Amino acid sequence: MAKNTLKRYMPNPRKIRQIKSLQVLGDWVYQPNLWHINRQSASTAFFVGFFCAFIPLPTQMVFAALFSVILRCNLPLAVGLCWITNPITMPPIFYLAYKTGATVMGVTVEAIEFELSWNWISHSLILVWQPFLLGCLICGIFFGSVGYLVINTLWRWEAVRRWEARAKNRRAHLQKTIHDVKLRQEEILQRDAQDTTPPENTSTQ
Repeated sequence: MAKNTLKRYMPNPRKIRQIKSLQVLGDWVYQPNLWHINRQSASTAFFVGFFCAFIPLPTQMVFAALFSVILRCNLPLAVGLCWITNPITMPPIFYLAYKTGATVMGVTVEAIEFELSWNWISHSLILVWQPFLLGCLICGIFFGSVGYLVINTLWRWEAVRRWEARAKNRRAHLQKTIHDVKLRQEEILQRDAQDTTPPENTSTQ
């Protein structure tokens, strides 16, 4: 179920291949192991995707694809998860990162608007770059680790559930087979008993 669910919501590989920014990686993005999905590739992809979502650069997907090649995890999942940072979600996500970094550094949180553009990076980031980048690193590692552990745990739980279901089916099949054998043996015993019963004596006139 976990594998099928991830496949259902995973970005279309054809669309991933059409992303122009990923073409800088050349033929690396076409390696077969980057498109298969299993427990390790999926959980690692969640770590990569969530971590790269907190990279305050417009090239998040390139970093996600590059890490996917290095770590050999599922590329569509890693790249797709970067999209949680979009024009709607980006301000609260980056503000959370900035506030986290400011809290760790013990500095005052300034009122600032966040946007993912080169203009904002070159003009506004310089005002808060230390707590902001520290917060992005902390949040990226934290949420990436949570995603890794959750997917890994769910995958293991699903594997155990399927194993238990198969074991239950095997036990039920075995019990049915034993029951059928016993019924067959009883039928044979009854038939043998009827065949060995001597005929009743009849009186002669």
